[in-house]
Amino acid sequence: MATQTETDVVIIGAGPCGLFAVFELGLLELKCHVIDILDRPGGQLTELYPEKPIFDIPGLPQTSAQDLVDKLMEQIGPFEAVFHFGEMVTELSRADTGFVVRTGTGTTINCKAVVIAAGGGSFQPKRAPIPGIDAYDGKSAFYAVRSIDAFRGHDVVIVGGGDSALDWTLNLQPVAKSLTLVHRRAEFRAAPDTVSKMQALQEEGAIRFQQGQVTELRGEDGVLQSVLVKGPDSEHEFACTRLLLFFGLTMKLGPLAEWGINLHENRIEVDTEKFETSEPGIFAIGDINWYPGKLKLILCGFHEAALMAHAAKHIVHPGERVVFQHTSSSKKLHKKLGVT
Repeated sequence: MATQTETDVVIIGAGPCGLFAVFELGLLELKCHVIDILDRPGGQLTELYPEKPIFDIPGLPQTSAQDLVDKLMEQIGPFEAVFHFGEMVTELSRADTGFVVRTGTGTTINCKAVVIAAGGGSFQPKRAPIPGIDAYDGKSAFYAVRSIDAFRGHDVVIVGGGDSALDWTLNLQPVAKSLTLVHRRAEFRAAPDTVSKMQALQEEGAIRFQQGQVTELRGEDGVLQSVLVKGPDSEHEFACTRLLLFFGLTMKLGPLAEWGINLHENRIEVDTEKFETSEPGIFAIGDINWYPGKLKLILCGFHEAALMAHAAKHIVHPGERVVFQHTSSSKKLHKKLGVT
């Protein structure tokens, strides 16, 4: 059903940076609508790694991706953002009053500023080039861990050599009946500390590592029993009732690439004063943007959201003086939160 509405700012992407942008914009009394193609908030974090531990959020020594998103949703609750889940932005055009944003389901939103917080754009895991994989897909072969308990007590084989593969090797080892890591090389693309911890588990006999590639899946009716791995010198068969595949992600900007915004290697160029794109009034924060020295860290995206919000305030309410206040002394925020 087609709907039409208006707001101050439209945020494209409901990942951590998009959610925190609601908070920063809300502090400046700007109303937001948030659009995301997924059916829930969290973006890539909750879609692919909901139980993955995160260690670099200030003040939180350790949290999970899902817990972080839950806390962000709680934090932005008072600002009453309107969410449009399961929708993709298909059209963005300028109007006399700002922008018109349309989605594929017929939603039309008039706004003064647009914030692109779409992570890597539209993404999906790369499919595994293993014969017969489709018969096991989603039953005993997976591209993401949505519940650790789904792997508890199973013979787990993890294929990959990046951060995700090694992170889940460490996190699933305590609950798995057995765990085998398979990678085509003996070198890894993961963080050095994670590699060291994985190798320590291997030396203890807590996990197996096999260099090579999975060439055959054995089982029936979607239920795996074992996998065959072709190594440098011979073939090996490993018990496997749960197969995890990490071949990376396919990133696509989709309609974003057609909006006339300057790109740098498939990411959106921004300035570091306002995090505005080459198109005035359109901002980009988080993994989707690029500038010299860019780091793809959640905490960097939070910083970008704060500076973006102050620039957006000037666009939505031109000429209005923006008074910066710390949250600890903001009477307006305290009133909204019911703090006395």
